[in-house]
Amino acid sequence: MSDLQRAFAKSRLTGLPAMPPVMFDEAEEEEQADHFDLELQQQDDDSSSASSASSASSTGTIIPSQNQKLFARPQGSPNKRTLDQIPWTTYFERELFLESTSESITITHHAYLTSPVGTAPLFVTHHGAGSSGLSFAALTAEIRKRLPSAGILSLDARGHGSTQVIPEQAILDLSLETLGADLLSVIDKTKSKMGWKELPPMILIGHSLGGAVVTDVAKGGKLGIAVLGYAVLDVVEGSAIDALQSMQTYLSTRPVGFPSMESGIEWHIRSRTIRNSISARTSVPALLRRDEEMRSSRQWTWRTDLAATQPFWEGWFVGLSKKFLEARGGKLLLLAGTDRLDKELTIGQMQGKYALQVFPEAGHFIHEDLPEKTAMVIVDFYKRNDRSALVLPPKVSDMLRTGKKV
Repeated sequence: MSDLQRAFAKSRLTGLPAMPPVMFDEAEEEEQADHFDLELQQQDDDSSSASSASSASSTGTIIPSQNQKLFARPQGSPNKRTLDQIPWTTYFERELFLESTSESITITHHAYLTSPVGTAPLFVTHHGAGSSGLSFAALTAEIRKRLPSAGILSLDARGHGSTQVIPEQAILDLSLETLGADLLSVIDKTKSKMGWKELPPMILIGHSLGGAVVTDVAKGGKLGIAVLGYAVLDVVEGSAIDALQSMQTYLSTRPVGFPSMESGIEWHIRSRTIRNSISARTSVPALLRRDEEMRSSRQWTWRTDLAATQPFWEGWFVGLSKKFLEARGGKLLLLAGTDRLDKELTIGQMQGKYALQVFPEAGHFIHEDLPEKTAMVIVDFYKRNDRSALVLPPKVSDMLRTGKKV
């Protein structure tokens, strides 16, 4: 730039009104300093070409006013906010209390229900040992996004969730036969309570122990043609029986209780037992109860004593692979890793006897860790087994009767 040009530019600039200073309070200065340290360092070095380029490129920057608070930190405790419980009403339209009485006990099964609309299917879910019907809440929400008219029935097994057995001192029978009979009873009593003329088409879904239960029910055939298919989540006979050897070790490392419900939710997330915080905030509250009589700081204890279920462990899974392959209806197996497949299921998969989906990024609770992906697979599984979508060719006799050539 020549001396004449510099003089002309200086005369024009001195004639402009001075810009009012932009005022920030100390708090705002501290907030912005965290975000703009690098820019401030560049502006301090007036002699560098980098500084000149930075200044030239920022001529269009808008300086926020004091009342905008663009860089203000969110209020409140983030931990408390993210560990709030999510109520069951977020996912289901009603809860059911279905009573059954035998010679020795009275059991009131607790279940969550959203009724199917029209000819839509009913997804019936059974949780694993130590869980509850809310284990499937996040999954069923994703299913209904894809099938808004679908129904959901999710029960709490005896000894779990809000299902009650009277007298409480009664020996808890958690044999596979009993749990299967309970599932059939809940389905039948739900039908009566809701006034359904017949059972809607159903997809049975079971996780871990629940997978063994729905497979046993499907194999028994007592639900007839109402069952379109069944899905088993992360359980196969071989690996399940092998895992039982280390079950006591796992239980010994699990906390006996928690000082608050929020700390229980936090433990499930931090230990990666459940890898999805939304799922944990929904399902964990049904796993714990407050024991007012405990004088320790860990008043929130487990509703289900898993160690007391040990006599039934082996009976849950023996023969599972054979029943899974032989039961009538569509078959779906979702696993967290292919290493869980035993020999019988590997052969069956190679023969195309069932559908297999693997989610290596998920933990044992596939449906809680990845509810959206799991729902996509299950909805697709339903659509492939939906008999109402089948269009059968006309019968030969009907064609001949109408005079058509065959």
